[in-house]
Amino acid sequence: MRGLKTTIALLVVLGGLAGYIFFYEARREPEDTNAKPRAFSQLASDTIQEIQIKNADGETSRVQLDNGNWQLLEPVKADADDGVVGTVTSNLASLEVQRVVEEKPTDLKQYGLEPPRVDVGFRLKDQKEFQHLLVGDKTATGGDVYAQRPNEPQVFLISAYLESIFNKTPFDLRDKAILKFERDKVDGIEVMEGTSTIQFSRMGTEWRVVKPIAARADSAAAEGLLTRLSSTNMLKVVEDAPADLRKYGLDRPSMTATAMAGSSRATLLVGRKAEDGGFYAKDSARPTVFTVEEALATDLGKDVADFRRKDLFDARSFSANRLELRRASETVTVEKSEEGGKTVWKRAGQAVDTAKVEDVLTRFSNLQAQTFQPAPHASLKSPVLTAIVRFDDNKTETVTFGRSGNEVYASRADEPGSTRIDTSAFDEAMKTVDAMK
Repeated sequence: MRGLKTTIALLVVLGGLAGYIFFYEARREPEDTNAKPRAFSQLASDTIQEIQIKNADGETSRVQLDNGNWQLLEPVKADADDGVVGTVTSNLASLEVQRVVEEKPTDLKQYGLEPPRVDVGFRLKDQKEFQHLLVGDKTATGGDVYAQRPNEPQVFLISAYLESIFNKTPFDLRDKAILKFERDKVDGIEVMEGTSTIQFSRMGTEWRVVKPIAARADSAAAEGLLTRLSSTNMLKVVEDAPADLRKYGLDRPSMTATAMAGSSRATLLVGRKAEDGGFYAKDSARPTVFTVEEALATDLGKDVADFRRKDLFDARSFSANRLELRRASETVTVEKSEEGGKTVWKRAGQAVDTAKVEDVLTRFSNLQAQTFQPAPHASLKSPVLTAIVRFDDNKTETVTFGRSGNEVYASRADEPGSTRIDTSAFDEAMKTVDAMK
Protein backbone atom coordinates (compact mmCIF):
# COMPACT_ATOMS: atom_id res chain seq x y z
CA MET A 1 0.00 0.00 0.00
CA ARG A 2 2.83 2.32 0.90
CA GLY A 3 4.53 1.56 -2.46
CA LEU A 4 1.35 2.45 -4.32
CA LYS A 5 1.12 5.84 -2.58
CA THR A 6 4.76 6.54 -3.41
CA THR A 7 4.17 5.65 -7.05
CA ILE A 8 1.12 7.92 -7.22
CA ALA A 9 3.07 10.80 -5.65
CA LEU A 10 5.88 10.37 -8.16
CA LEU A 11 3.39 10.33 -11.03
CA VAL A 12 1.86 13.58 -9.74
CA VAL A 13 5.26 15.25 -9.54
CA LEU A 14 6.20 13.95 -12.99
CA GLY A 15 2.92 15.19 -14.41
CA GLY A 16 3.47 18.65 -12.90
CA LEU A 17 6.99 18.79 -14.28
CA ALA A 18 5.78 17.75 -17.72
CA GLY A 19 3.08 20.40 -17.59
CA TYR A 20 5.59 23.10 -16.60
CA ILE A 21 7.95 22.10 -19.41
CA PHE A 22 5.07 22.14 -21.90
CA PHE A 23 3.91 25.58 -20.66
CA TYR A 24 7.47 27.01 -20.71
CA GLU A 25 8.24 25.68 -24.16
CA ALA A 26 4.92 27.00 -25.50
CA ARG A 27 5.73 30.52 -24.27
CA ARG A 28 9.40 30.54 -25.31
CA GLU A 29 10.26 32.48 -28.45
CA PRO A 30 10.91 30.10 -31.32
CA GLU A 31 14.50 29.95 -32.50
CA ASP A 32 15.22 31.89 -35.68
CA THR A 33 16.09 29.13 -38.08
CA ASN A 34 17.06 31.79 -40.65
CA ALA A 35 19.63 33.48 -38.38
CA LYS A 36 22.96 33.83 -40.13
CA PRO A 37 26.24 33.02 -38.38
CA ARG A 38 28.55 35.86 -37.47
CA ALA A 39 31.96 35.99 -39.08
CA PHE A 40 33.56 36.70 -35.68
CA SER A 41 31.20 35.05 -33.23
CA GLN A 42 32.71 36.28 -29.96
CA LEU A 43 33.69 39.76 -31.10
CA ALA A 44 32.37 42.86 -29.28
CA SER A 45 33.06 46.26 -30.80
CA ASP A 46 34.20 47.79 -27.50
CA THR A 47 37.00 45.22 -27.19
CA ILE A 48 38.73 46.41 -30.36
CA GLN A 49 41.85 48.42 -29.52
CA GLU A 50 43.47 48.91 -32.91
CA ILE A 51 42.50 48.75 -36.58
CA GLN A 52 44.68 48.53 -39.65
CA ILE A 53 43.15 48.83 -43.13
CA LYS A 54 44.80 48.26 -46.49
CA ASN A 55 42.28 49.63 -48.97
CA ALA A 56 41.64 48.82 -52.62
CA ASP A 57 44.15 51.49 -53.74
CA GLY A 58 46.93 49.97 -51.66
CA GLU A 59 46.89 52.71 -48.99
CA THR A 60 47.43 51.55 -45.41
CA SER A 61 45.89 53.26 -42.40
CA ARG A 62 46.24 52.44 -38.73
CA VAL A 63 44.15 53.81 -35.87
CA GLN A 64 44.40 53.11 -32.18
CA LEU A 65 42.16 53.78 -29.20
CA ASP A 66 43.76 56.19 -26.71
CA ASN A 67 41.90 57.24 -23.55
CA GLY A 68 38.54 56.68 -25.20
CA ASN A 69 39.41 58.54 -28.40
CA TRP A 70 40.63 57.11 -31.68
CA GLN A 71 43.96 58.38 -33.02
CA LEU A 72 45.30 57.99 -36.54
CA LEU A 73 48.89 56.68 -36.33
CA GLU A 74 49.62 55.83 -39.98
CA PRO A 75 50.30 57.20 -42.53
CA VAL A 76 50.40 60.37 -40.37
CA LYS A 77 49.58 61.17 -36.77
CA ALA A 78 46.29 63.01 -36.36
CA ASP A 79 42.99 62.83 -34.54
CA ALA A 80 40.71 60.16 -36.01
CA ASP A 81 37.03 60.47 -36.78
CA ASP A 82 35.42 58.55 -33.90
CA GLY A 83 32.16 58.18 -35.81
CA VAL A 84 33.76 56.63 -38.90
CA VAL A 85 36.00 54.31 -36.88
CA GLY A 86 33.05 53.37 -34.70
CA THR A 87 31.12 52.34 -37.81
CA VAL A 88 33.98 50.03 -38.80
CA THR A 89 34.21 48.40 -35.34
CA SER A 90 30.44 47.93 -34.95
CA ASN A 91 30.12 46.33 -38.39
CA LEU A 92 33.03 44.00 -37.71
CA ALA A 93 31.34 42.86 -34.50
CA SER A 94 27.96 42.29 -36.16
CA LEU A 95 29.30 40.94 -39.47
CA GLU A 96 27.08 38.15 -40.82
CA VAL A 97 28.04 35.38 -43.21
CA GLN A 98 25.32 35.50 -45.85
CA ARG A 99 26.32 32.23 -47.44
CA VAL A 100 29.34 29.97 -47.79
CA VAL A 101 30.42 29.88 -51.43
CA GLU A 102 33.18 27.31 -51.36
CA GLU A 103 34.70 25.35 -48.48
CA LYS A 104 38.08 24.64 -50.06
CA PRO A 105 38.59 26.87 -53.09
CA THR A 106 41.42 26.11 -55.47
CA ASP A 107 41.38 29.51 -57.18
CA LEU A 108 40.99 32.61 -55.00
CA LYS A 109 41.65 35.01 -57.88
CA GLN A 110 38.16 34.45 -59.24
CA TYR A 111 36.81 35.94 -55.99
CA GLY A 112 39.20 38.90 -55.90
CA LEU A 113 40.90 37.39 -52.85
CA GLU A 114 44.39 36.70 -54.23
CA PRO A 115 45.40 39.27 -53.32
CA PRO A 116 42.37 40.61 -51.44
CA ARG A 117 41.05 43.98 -52.55
CA VAL A 118 40.70 45.12 -48.91
CA ASP A 119 42.39 43.79 -45.79
CA VAL A 120 40.81 44.84 -42.47
CA GLY A 121 42.94 43.91 -39.47
CA PHE A 122 41.89 44.45 -35.87
CA ARG A 123 43.55 43.84 -32.53
CA LEU A 124 41.69 43.28 -29.28
CA LYS A 125 42.62 44.60 -25.87
CA ASP A 126 45.43 42.69 -24.18
CA GLN A 127 46.24 40.86 -27.43
CA LYS A 128 49.26 41.27 -29.67
CA GLU A 129 48.10 39.51 -32.81
CA PHE A 130 45.73 40.98 -35.36
CA GLN A 131 42.68 39.18 -36.66
CA HIS A 132 41.79 39.89 -40.29
CA LEU A 133 38.87 40.11 -42.65
CA LEU A 134 39.82 39.85 -46.31
CA VAL A 135 37.38 41.43 -48.76
CA GLY A 136 37.29 40.57 -52.46
CA ASP A 137 35.11 41.40 -55.46
CA LYS A 138 31.38 41.85 -55.65
CA THR A 139 29.26 39.01 -56.95
CA ALA A 140 27.88 39.13 -60.48
CA THR A 141 24.57 40.51 -59.20
CA GLY A 142 26.33 43.10 -57.02
CA GLY A 143 24.32 42.19 -53.93
CA ASP A 144 27.15 40.61 -51.98
CA VAL A 145 30.94 40.63 -51.68
CA TYR A 146 33.29 37.68 -51.43
CA ALA A 147 35.23 37.48 -48.16
CA GLN A 148 37.56 35.22 -46.25
CA ARG A 149 39.33 34.88 -42.92
CA PRO A 150 43.09 34.24 -43.16
CA ASN A 151 44.24 30.71 -42.34
CA GLU A 152 40.71 29.48 -43.13
CA PRO A 153 40.07 28.23 -46.68
CA GLN A 154 36.35 28.92 -46.63
CA VAL A 155 35.08 31.70 -48.95
CA PHE A 156 31.81 33.28 -47.91
CA LEU A 157 29.60 36.23 -48.81
CA ILE A 158 28.97 39.44 -46.88
CA SER A 159 26.52 42.21 -47.79
CA ALA A 160 27.75 44.53 -50.55
CA TYR A 161 27.16 47.73 -48.57
CA LEU A 162 29.93 46.67 -46.16
CA GLU A 163 32.56 47.10 -48.88
CA SER A 164 32.33 50.90 -48.62
CA ILE A 165 32.42 50.72 -44.80
CA PHE A 166 35.66 48.73 -44.74
CA ASN A 167 37.39 50.22 -47.81
CA LYS A 168 38.57 53.39 -46.06
CA THR A 169 41.27 55.85 -47.05
CA PRO A 170 43.48 57.62 -44.51
CA PHE A 171 41.44 60.77 -45.13
CA ASP A 172 38.21 58.88 -44.44
CA LEU A 173 39.50 57.82 -41.03
CA ARG A 174 40.94 61.13 -39.85
CA ASP A 175 39.02 63.87 -38.08
CA LYS A 176 38.11 66.41 -40.75
CA ALA A 177 36.84 69.24 -38.51
CA ILE A 178 38.45 72.54 -39.53
CA LEU A 179 38.43 73.94 -35.98
CA LYS A 180 38.43 72.45 -32.48
CA PHE A 181 36.39 74.23 -29.81
CA GLU A 182 33.53 73.63 -27.38
CA ARG A 183 30.57 75.30 -29.01
CA ASP A 184 28.53 75.68 -25.81
CA LYS A 185 31.31 77.71 -24.18
CA VAL A 186 31.76 80.19 -27.04
CA ASP A 187 30.94 83.76 -26.00
CA GLY A 188 32.29 85.61 -29.02
CA ILE A 189 33.15 85.43 -32.73
CA GLU A 190 35.57 87.62 -34.64
CA VAL A 191 36.02 87.74 -38.41
CA MET A 192 38.85 89.78 -39.93
CA GLU A 193 39.25 90.47 -43.65
CA GLY A 194 41.91 92.96 -44.66
CA THR A 195 41.43 96.00 -42.45
CA SER A 196 37.80 95.13 -41.69
CA THR A 197 36.82 93.47 -38.41
CA ILE A 198 33.40 92.18 -37.37
CA GLN A 199 33.04 91.00 -33.79
CA PHE A 200 30.09 89.51 -31.96
CA SER A 201 29.52 88.76 -28.28
CA ARG A 202 27.02 86.36 -26.74
CA MET A 203 25.24 86.72 -23.44
CA GLY A 204 23.03 83.73 -22.80
CA THR A 205 21.10 83.19 -26.03
CA GLU A 206 21.40 86.79 -27.24
CA TRP A 207 24.06 88.01 -29.62
CA ARG A 208 25.27 91.58 -30.15
CA VAL A 209 27.52 93.21 -32.72
CA VAL A 210 30.54 94.72 -30.93
CA LYS A 211 32.62 95.86 -33.92
CA PRO A 212 32.61 97.89 -36.12
CA ILE A 213 29.46 99.23 -34.44
CA ALA A 214 27.49 98.48 -31.30
CA ALA A 215 24.13 97.04 -32.33
CA ARG A 216 21.79 94.12 -31.86
CA ALA A 217 22.78 91.05 -33.83
CA ASP A 218 20.54 88.65 -35.66
CA SER A 219 20.98 85.72 -33.28
CA ALA A 220 20.06 83.19 -35.95
CA ALA A 221 22.70 84.62 -38.31
CA ALA A 222 25.37 84.64 -35.58
CA GLU A 223 24.50 81.08 -34.54
CA GLY A 224 24.60 80.08 -38.20
CA LEU A 225 28.13 81.45 -38.48
CA LEU A 226 29.15 79.56 -35.36
CA THR A 227 27.64 76.39 -36.82
CA ARG A 228 29.66 76.85 -40.00
CA LEU A 229 32.88 77.09 -37.98
CA SER A 230 32.04 74.11 -35.76
CA SER A 231 30.62 71.71 -38.36
CA THR A 232 32.42 72.44 -41.64
CA ASN A 233 34.81 69.71 -42.74
CA MET A 234 37.96 69.80 -44.82
CA LEU A 235 37.54 69.11 -48.52
CA LYS A 236 40.95 67.47 -48.58
CA VAL A 237 44.30 67.53 -46.80
CA VAL A 238 46.91 69.33 -48.91
CA GLU A 239 50.01 69.04 -46.72
CA ASP A 240 50.45 67.88 -43.14
CA ALA A 241 53.56 69.83 -42.19
CA PRO A 242 54.37 72.47 -44.80
CA ALA A 243 57.70 74.22 -44.51
CA ASP A 244 56.42 77.30 -46.30
CA LEU A 245 52.91 78.72 -45.97
CA ARG A 246 53.44 81.40 -48.61
CA LYS A 247 52.46 79.14 -51.50
CA TYR A 248 49.04 78.76 -49.90
CA GLY A 249 48.61 82.44 -49.03
CA LEU A 250 48.57 81.51 -45.36
CA ASP A 251 51.61 83.50 -44.27
CA ARG A 252 49.36 86.56 -44.60
CA PRO A 253 45.82 85.16 -44.53
CA SER A 254 43.17 86.95 -46.55
CA MET A 255 40.70 86.20 -43.79
CA THR A 256 40.64 84.84 -40.23
CA ALA A 257 37.69 83.62 -38.17
CA THR A 258 38.00 83.12 -34.42
CA ALA A 259 35.69 81.40 -31.96
CA MET A 260 36.29 82.86 -28.49
CA ALA A 261 35.53 81.28 -25.12
CA GLY A 262 36.81 83.40 -22.28
CA SER A 263 40.55 83.73 -22.85
CA SER A 264 40.79 80.74 -25.22
CA ARG A 265 40.81 81.16 -29.00
CA ALA A 266 40.28 78.82 -31.95
CA THR A 267 41.26 80.54 -35.19
CA LEU A 268 40.79 79.50 -38.80
CA LEU A 269 43.19 81.03 -41.32
CA VAL A 270 41.95 81.33 -44.91
CA GLY A 271 44.49 81.78 -47.68
CA ARG A 272 44.27 82.05 -51.43
CA LYS A 273 41.96 80.20 -53.76
CA ALA A 274 43.00 76.62 -54.54
CA GLU A 275 43.57 75.54 -58.13
CA ASP A 276 41.05 72.69 -57.94
CA GLY A 277 38.39 74.66 -56.08
CA GLY A 278 37.80 75.98 -52.62
CA PHE A 279 40.31 77.89 -50.51
CA TYR A 280 43.47 76.87 -48.71
CA ALA A 281 43.03 77.05 -44.94
CA LYS A 282 44.44 75.84 -41.64
CA ASP A 283 43.72 75.83 -37.94
CA SER A 284 46.24 78.23 -36.41
CA ALA A 285 46.92 75.64 -33.67
CA ARG A 286 47.69 72.77 -36.07
CA PRO A 287 50.26 72.44 -38.88
CA THR A 288 48.00 70.78 -41.45
CA VAL A 289 46.98 72.73 -44.56
CA PHE A 290 43.67 71.74 -46.08
CA THR A 291 41.03 73.14 -48.39
CA VAL A 292 37.54 74.36 -47.49
CA GLU A 293 34.55 75.00 -49.69
CA GLU A 294 34.21 78.39 -51.32
CA ALA A 295 30.80 78.86 -49.67
CA LEU A 296 32.50 79.07 -46.27
CA ALA A 297 34.67 81.96 -47.41
CA THR A 298 31.56 83.64 -48.82
CA ASP A 299 29.73 83.30 -45.49
CA LEU A 300 32.69 84.63 -43.53
CA GLY A 301 33.00 87.59 -45.89
CA LYS A 302 29.47 88.89 -45.38
CA ASP A 303 28.92 92.54 -44.49
CA VAL A 304 28.04 93.50 -40.92
CA ALA A 305 24.55 94.47 -42.11
CA ASP A 306 23.89 90.81 -42.91
CA PHE A 307 24.36 89.99 -39.23
CA ARG A 308 22.31 92.83 -37.75
CA ARG A 309 18.85 92.26 -36.36
CA LYS A 310 16.22 93.48 -38.81
CA ASP A 311 13.29 93.86 -36.35
CA LEU A 312 12.96 97.49 -35.28
CA PHE A 313 11.40 96.45 -31.97
CA ASP A 314 12.32 93.66 -29.58
CA ALA A 315 9.00 94.17 -27.75
CA ARG A 316 5.95 92.16 -28.74
CA SER A 317 2.27 92.71 -28.03
CA PHE A 318 2.33 90.10 -25.24
CA SER A 319 5.50 91.44 -23.58
CA ALA A 320 4.81 95.20 -23.78
CA ASN A 321 3.31 96.93 -20.76
CA ARG A 322 3.55 100.60 -21.76
CA LEU A 323 3.34 102.41 -25.10
CA GLU A 324 4.02 106.08 -25.72
CA LEU A 325 3.43 107.60 -29.16
CA ARG A 326 4.64 111.11 -29.93
CA ARG A 327 3.41 112.78 -33.09
CA ALA A 328 3.86 116.53 -33.68
CA SER A 329 2.51 118.16 -30.52
CA GLU A 330 0.40 115.18 -29.51
CA THR A 331 1.44 112.38 -27.16
CA VAL A 332 -0.64 109.27 -26.52
CA THR A 333 0.34 107.00 -23.63
CA VAL A 334 -1.31 103.73 -22.68
CA GLU A 335 -0.33 101.29 -19.92
CA LYS A 336 -1.22 97.69 -19.21
CA SER A 337 -2.48 96.30 -15.93
CA GLU A 338 -4.21 93.21 -14.62
CA GLU A 339 -7.70 93.60 -13.18
CA GLY A 340 -9.84 90.65 -12.14
CA GLY A 341 -7.58 88.24 -13.98
CA LYS A 342 -7.91 90.17 -17.23
CA THR A 343 -5.47 92.33 -19.19
CA VAL A 344 -6.57 95.95 -19.30
CA TRP A 345 -4.98 98.85 -21.20
CA LYS A 346 -5.66 102.34 -19.90
CA ARG A 347 -5.07 105.89 -21.07
CA ALA A 348 -5.10 108.55 -18.36
CA GLY A 349 -6.82 106.08 -16.05
CA GLN A 350 -9.55 105.23 -18.56
CA ALA A 351 -9.82 101.82 -20.20
CA VAL A 352 -9.17 101.64 -23.94
CA ASP A 353 -9.87 98.92 -26.46
CA THR A 354 -7.31 96.19 -25.74
CA ALA A 355 -7.58 94.70 -29.22
CA LYS A 356 -6.73 98.04 -30.82
CA VAL A 357 -3.68 98.58 -28.61
CA GLU A 358 -2.40 95.10 -29.35
CA ASP A 359 -3.00 95.72 -33.06
CA VAL A 360 -0.75 98.78 -32.86
CA LEU A 361 1.93 96.84 -31.05
CA THR A 362 1.74 93.94 -33.50
CA ARG A 363 2.01 96.22 -36.54
CA PHE A 364 5.03 98.06 -35.20
CA SER A 365 6.78 94.92 -33.93
CA ASN A 366 6.51 93.51 -37.47
CA LEU A 367 8.37 96.44 -39.02
CA GLN A 368 11.80 95.42 -40.32
CA ALA A 369 14.88 97.15 -41.64
CA GLN A 370 15.39 96.79 -45.38
CA THR A 371 18.73 98.59 -45.65
CA PHE A 372 21.10 100.15 -43.13
CA GLN A 373 23.05 103.38 -43.48
CA PRO A 374 25.75 104.62 -41.13
CA ALA A 375 24.33 108.12 -40.56
CA PRO A 376 20.84 109.19 -39.45
CA HIS A 377 18.70 110.20 -42.40
CA ALA A 378 17.90 113.91 -42.66
CA SER A 379 14.16 113.24 -42.38
CA LEU A 380 14.65 112.07 -38.79
CA LYS A 381 15.37 115.65 -37.71
CA SER A 382 11.63 116.29 -38.13
CA PRO A 383 10.14 112.92 -37.18
CA VAL A 384 6.60 111.95 -38.08
CA LEU A 385 6.42 109.61 -35.08
CA THR A 386 8.44 108.53 -32.06
CA ALA A 387 7.41 105.28 -30.38
CA ILE A 388 8.59 104.38 -26.89
CA VAL A 389 7.78 100.87 -25.67
CA ARG A 390 8.41 99.43 -22.23
CA PHE A 391 8.42 95.65 -22.00
CA ASP A 392 9.54 92.81 -19.74
CA ASP A 393 9.11 95.22 -16.77
CA ASN A 394 12.42 97.05 -17.02
CA LYS A 395 13.34 97.32 -20.70
CA THR A 396 12.58 100.36 -22.82
CA GLU A 397 13.23 100.98 -26.52
CA THR A 398 12.73 104.15 -28.53
CA VAL A 399 12.32 104.24 -32.32
CA THR A 400 11.97 107.42 -34.35
CA PHE A 401 10.41 107.52 -37.82
CA GLY A 402 10.90 110.09 -40.58
CA ARG A 403 9.44 110.43 -44.07
CA SER A 404 11.09 111.71 -47.24
CA GLY A 405 8.76 111.59 -50.21
CA ASN A 406 7.67 107.98 -50.58
CA GLU A 407 10.46 106.67 -48.37
CA VAL A 408 10.26 106.03 -44.62
CA TYR A 409 13.32 105.91 -42.39
CA ALA A 410 13.76 104.84 -38.79
CA SER A 411 16.41 104.85 -36.10
CA ARG A 412 16.72 103.29 -32.68
CA ALA A 413 18.02 105.42 -29.83
CA ASP A 414 20.53 102.70 -28.84
CA GLU A 415 21.96 102.03 -32.32
CA PRO A 416 23.93 104.18 -34.74
CA GLY A 417 22.75 105.32 -38.16
CA SER A 418 19.32 104.65 -39.59
CA THR A 419 17.43 102.21 -41.72
CA ARG A 420 14.91 102.36 -44.52
CA ILE A 421 11.68 100.44 -43.92
CA ASP A 422 8.73 99.38 -46.05
CA THR A 423 6.50 102.42 -46.61
CA SER A 424 3.24 100.52 -46.97
CA ALA A 425 3.87 98.54 -43.76
CA PHE A 426 4.51 101.79 -41.88
CA ASP A 427 1.36 103.41 -43.31
CA GLU A 428 -0.70 100.40 -42.19
CA ALA A 429 0.81 100.69 -38.73
CA MET A 430 -0.13 104.38 -38.60
CA LYS A 431 -3.73 103.49 -39.45
CA THR A 432 -3.87 101.35 -36.31
CA VAL A 433 -2.57 104.33 -34.29
CA ASP A 434 -5.44 106.48 -35.61
CA ALA A 435 -7.92 103.67 -34.88
CA MET A 436 -6.69 103.37 -31.29
CA LYS A 437 -7.18 107.13 -30.70
